[in-house]
Amino acid sequence: MLINRANMDTLFASYNAAFKTGLVAMQANSQYTQVAMTVPSSTAEEVYAWLGKIPGLKEWVGERVIENLRQHGYTLRNRDFEDTIEVDRNHIEDDKYGVYAPMFTALGEAVAAHPDELVWKLLKDGFAKTCYDGQYFFDTDHPVLTADGGATTVSNSGGGNGTAWFLMDLRGTAKPLVFQQRKRADNIVRKDREEDENVFMRREFLYGVHARSNVGFGLWQKAYGSKQTLDKANFKAAYQALEGMKGDYGRPLGIVPTHLVVPPALREAGLEILNAERDANGATNVWRGTAELVVVPWLA
Repeated sequence: MLINRANMDTLFASYNAAFKTGLVAMQANSQYTQVAMTVPSSTAEEVYAWLGKIPGLKEWVGERVIENLRQHGYTLRNRDFEDTIEVDRNHIEDDKYGVYAPMFTALGEAVAAHPDELVWKLLKDGFAKTCYDGQYFFDTDHPVLTADGGATTVSNSGGGNGTAWFLMDLRGTAKPLVFQQRKRADNIVRKDREEDENVFMRREFLYGVHARSNVGFGLWQKAYGSKQTLDKANFKAAYQALEGMKGDYGRPLGIVPTHLVVPPALREAGLEILNAERDANGATNVWRGTAELVVVPWLA
C-alpha cells in the first residue's frame, strides 16, 4: 500500500472499527458494575468523607439535627493506565496490514475488561486492605456507635483460610466498592505521520490508549466476605450477619442479602445452596432462592 495521508486515514478507520468491535463486545460481558458504583472524577484525587455517614430520616421535632460527616479522609488518587500497539511500516507498505486487525479488536476487549480486573482484584484483597474506617474491608471489628453513643464493633468477615466467597446487598446506588473514573480509554491516539519520530527513526506506526481511574472500598456494611467452607451453615451465618447489620446509634440499616458472589471453583457449592430443592439428606432446602448466584471468572 502506498504510504500517504489518505491511505493512512483509511487504515486507521479500519483499525479503529476493529477496536470498537472488541470494546462493545466485551462491555456486554462486564460484571464489575454489579458490585461497584461508578463515580466520575474531575481532578487528580477524590475524597470520600461521606462514606462514614449512611443517611437516614428521623422524626423532626424542633429544629433540624445537623449531622456532620465523619471525616475518615478516605482518598482515591487516580492512576494512569496505557496500552500501545506498534505496527511495522514495512508491513503496511507490503499490504500486510490485515494481520494487525485482531490486535486492535483485542485492545478494545482489554480496555473494556480493565475495570473488571481492577474491581475484582480489590474485592479479593479486601481481607488485607483497609477501607475508610481504617480497618480491613472484611474485618471482625469495624467501629460503630451504640444507641447511647458508646463504642462497639461489628463484623463482616467469616474468617477462614480457604477459597473466598462473598454475600452482598447490591440494591440501590451505593455499592460495596467504588470504581473512580477520570478518563476513559475508549479513544485511540495515533502517531503514524511520516514526520513523527517513531516513524522516521524506527519505522514504527504507534497506536495507543490512555485511561485514568482507580478503585476503592465503599460500604463494608453491604458485603460479607468469608474463606470458610461454602456450605449452608456458613451461608446462614453470613446471611444473618448482613440482615442484622446496624449503623451508628443502633439504627438498623435494612440490609437484605441479594447476591452470592463466588469464583468458578465454588459454582457447584453455590448452586447447591441457592438452587437445589432438597439437600443431600432429602430435607427441604430452606435457602433456595434467597440470593442470586454470581460466578466471576476474575476471582479465579
